[in-house]
Amino acid sequence: MNVIYILIPIAMLFVVFGLTVFFWAVRKGQFEDLDKQGFSILFDDNGQKSTKANSKANTSSNNKPPKE
Repeated sequence: MNVIYILIPIAMLFVVFGLTVFFWAVRKGQFEDLDKQGFSILFDDNGQKSTKANSKANTSSNNKPPKE
């Protein structure tokens, strides 16, 4: 029965922490546009950026021995 004196304050701290994180996320706009991140993978914002990244990946992979 004495353990309840420890568990109740710990549970209250978890609730306060959870509410703090939730309200921080709301203030920062994490829930403003829920579909944006899901669609962002479908569209390329800048073709040059991905081309440079792909060419760097191709040149660095040419230096590695092939995986079996």
